[in-house]
Amino acid sequence: MASDNGQQAWIEVEGPKIPPYLRKFKLYETNSNFYMIGCDKKRNVWRLLKIDRVEPSELNMFEDGTIYSEIECSDLLRRIHEGNKSTGGIKFVTTCYGIVGFIKFLGPYYMLIITKRRKIGSICGHGVYAIAKSEMIPVPNSTVLSNMDCSKDENRYKKLLNSMDLTKDFFFSYSYHVMHSLQKNFCNHETGHILYETMFVWNEFLTRRIRNHLGNTLWTVALVYGFFKQVKLSISGREFNLALIARRSRHYAGTRYLKRGVNEKGRVANDVETEQIVFEDVPEGCPVQISSIVQNRGSIPLFWSQETSRLNIKPDIILEKKDRNYHATRLHFENLVERYGNPIIILNLIKTNEKKPRESILRAEFAKAIDIINKDLTGQNRLMFLHWDLNKQARNKAIDVLPLLGKVAANALNLTGFFYYHVVPTSCTNELLNLSNFENNDNGTCCVWNIYYSKKDADAETGDNSNKTNANENHLKPPMFQKGVLRTNCIDCLDRTNVAQYAYGWVALGNQLHALGYVDNPIIDMRSPLAKDLMGMYERMGDTLALQYGGSAAHNKIFSQSRGQWKAATQSQEFFRTLQRYYNNAYTDAEKQYAINVFLGHFQPEQDKPALWELNSDQHYNIGSQEYNITDENARVFKRSLSDGDIACESNSPIETLDVGQNEDRDQILLDNTRGGNKGLSESTPEISTCESELSYPRYTASMSTRQPFPDVQPDQCLQSDAISVDEHRDLFDWSNFLDVDDLSSCGNSCEDDLYDRSAIISTSMDGGSSDGHVSGLRMESSASASESMSSMRNTNSLVQYSDRFANWVDRGDTLFL
Repeated sequence: MASDNGQQAWIEVEGPKIPPYLRKFKLYETNSNFYMIGCDKKRNVWRLLKIDRVEPSELNMFEDGTIYSEIECSDLLRRIHEGNKSTGGIKFVTTCYGIVGFIKFLGPYYMLIITKRRKIGSICGHGVYAIAKSEMIPVPNSTVLSNMDCSKDENRYKKLLNSMDLTKDFFFSYSYHVMHSLQKNFCNHETGHILYETMFVWNEFLTRRIRNHLGNTLWTVALVYGFFKQVKLSISGREFNLALIARRSRHYAGTRYLKRGVNEKGRVANDVETEQIVFEDVPEGCPVQISSIVQNRGSIPLFWSQETSRLNIKPDIILEKKDRNYHATRLHFENLVERYGNPIIILNLIKTNEKKPRESILRAEFAKAIDIINKDLTGQNRLMFLHWDLNKQARNKAIDVLPLLGKVAANALNLTGFFYYHVVPTSCTNELLNLSNFENNDNGTCCVWNIYYSKKDADAETGDNSNKTNANENHLKPPMFQKGVLRTNCIDCLDRTNVAQYAYGWVALGNQLHALGYVDNPIIDMRSPLAKDLMGMYERMGDTLALQYGGSAAHNKIFSQSRGQWKAATQSQEFFRTLQRYYNNAYTDAEKQYAINVFLGHFQPEQDKPALWELNSDQHYNIGSQEYNITDENARVFKRSLSDGDIACESNSPIETLDVGQNEDRDQILLDNTRGGNKGLSESTPEISTCESELSYPRYTASMSTRQPFPDVQPDQCLQSDAISVDEHRDLFDWSNFLDVDDLSSCGNSCEDDLYDRSAIISTSMDGGSSDGHVSGLRMESSASASESMSSMRNTNSLVQYSDRFANWVDRGDTLFL
């Protein structure tokens, strides 16, 4: 925050004048053409786009390169009217706020436009909007349409596209690249087409033809799908703005049981980037401090699926072992490094041990994949991980998991840092994000090459002390940059993941406010109104993302318990959300997946070819190429009968063995399964053995300090060590290579002091100190025994108010016979 005398240094954003963006449009029609008139925010620039309406099945358009004034534009429309009087002249159709795109099924082209918008936020003067109303208009005129056959399939495709409700969870901005994080907007100078080709722009396919034809993006808006919420909050009587943004990837996009795991290109299902932006509440055009932190969620990057069944609420997990070298998993993490840099920190929240192996199958395989990938990486390029059973911890009534997750978050934030800068507008624009002051280094990070200091800073650099006063009066906060990302997952990456993401946002918010000068202590009390407001935002985000992918709002049991909500009400809410999710997954997700595939262009209909709903597999994305060759971005080896949601597993290679621990009950299950039995495992479940020769992981030495297990060894040396022994029961415990899990598990609810220590490290780093020496070495898994883990599981409370048979169906996924 600037000092009272206004002499604090900041980044002054200067550069070439930003070209005008067309923000408001009017659509007119004649019998032969559509005419779209667009103007900029100040109504100084007016442009014309003409779209042909005579051609029945081709899209032809022409952009007038002339920049008109408002009066000149009115005169142009008058002359067009005079020239078309014989066919009815020119007619006004509608006011609109951008073109979403064009699409063709089996008949004519359709134009999708935004007819109403609502402002949902503003980032440094750049408005962010949601769609309040949209329309799909046939391009050909009525005479041409009457001569075209309108088949039942055409109407069904139209219905599918309209089921993608653009008024829910889509957002856009004319001048701010909302598909990018704040830091990326400063570090990259991308404009035009390349912005639409990013993974978070959902109408890339719909806008492809108009963008390629015109060579610009003046007439279209880039839609991001996910969540956007901006609020004004206060702390100690001072107000600030907080924006929470979730961007859902269009790659390998779909619904819960139809999109699982990873595809051959390393794209994962339910891939969502979450950004938390905090900035000062100051009048528009004034200098402002701003900060952001980015985290990621995504499905476990292995080839796996689940059978969706109308009689089984918890289907078996099917692990496909065709990728023995984890090539797709490697591609996924390479993509994360390309997007965020190192370190990549994996927070894996799935279960450690189960009577009927489901999640634990993936846990063991994921741990093995990380271990093998890390053997080919060096130093800080290695993947950092924490396998931590959140479900087991949450069942312990003596433990509040939120402070524990906060401790994990503080460690991760210490490793990645966060983005911060202080910026002022220039005379050319009141919108602050002009990017000319930033450039990229060779290593992909961003640096500032034009920082303006006050007179006293300049004197200090030249050695002129004649104007020197109190040094504290003129403290400079240099820009800071996030390097690396925390990647969180559970099975669905919805419920448990959202709780962990809130904990990360909670810890980050304290550090962001500390950087902005709002607080002296970077710790926010979890019981404070501010923390509860933040929890509400993450809870709402979690519900939105869960509805998109899972079919119901998120299970928020931990949030409800934290608020002290009545237990019976919580149980009732969780139960009905479970049923809602089950119903949508079993009965409506197939149609929803069709709509997504059509909207994203993964399926393009053609005459005399099978319709989308006639196919029984997701491997159909190149069937209708129509001029553009759509890459097989979403193809999978698991065939899906999308009409009823079933998944059948196909395996072209022998199943490789997995380790799930040495528990007697589980050994008996595995033994029965390998003999052809089916006690506890479905027939489609892969063979599992207790072989563990290919896995290694760190072990904790009790005599070492819990604060620094390897005080004389650097983190990379720990990661490279081959001397670390292997515990034969590793899958029954939590373990990590960057965090002391033993200390985490034992601290219970008393980790706030340690959280303060972690945040102090981050604050020290923010003030110019190095935090390298604070990265922990390899730590160990929890010391709980296998028998204790199983005992804890056996004591899990079921839904006792219902019949045992029904409770078993809901709680364990057993088949319900009606």
